[in-house]
Amino acid sequence: MGFLPTVETHGNPLRPAWDRLHTLPGGKRLFSLVVGRTARYTGTIGAHVEELRPGFAKVTMRDRPRVRNHLRSVHAIALANLAEVTGNIALAYSLPDDARFIVAGMDLRYIKKARGTITGTTECPVPETSETADFEVPVTLRDDSGDVVVEAMLYSRVGPKKKR
Repeated sequence: MGFLPTVETHGNPLRPAWDRLHTLPGGKRLFSLVVGRTARYTGTIGAHVEELRPGFAKVTMRDRPRVRNHLRSVHAIALANLAEVTGNIALAYSLPDDARFIVAGMDLRYIKKARGTITGTTECPVPETSETADFEVPVTLRDDSGDVVVEAMLYSRVGPKKKR
């Protein structure tokens, strides 16, 4: 996935963007749009980043026709996309400045039909160094009533950025 932290830049571009924008009026929306534009497929679900700090993210997705299936519930792939962006931004925000990551795999358990606004949350490990290591990033998706609709696990590999 072409996500912000995989771009070869100095430092961690995601952290200062969130830190600068999230307290401004419309800043969370702008940040979410930038994430959606940077990771284009992610942008198709209209995810909105609500909270972000080291090892934690909370992201919402409104239920609308664009993300629904023929059963009038949120499509499984839209849910997978929400799980991935939730886990990815938490891990990306937590990375040391000289690290990058890639998702190496993902498991999903669809618990019940998803309807209404879906909220993804994760509490993930915070990498201490850019040394190559594998991390499991658990993500839970809940509906408006708080019921779990998806349990996901992202398997991510963190490593050092390439030297130029």
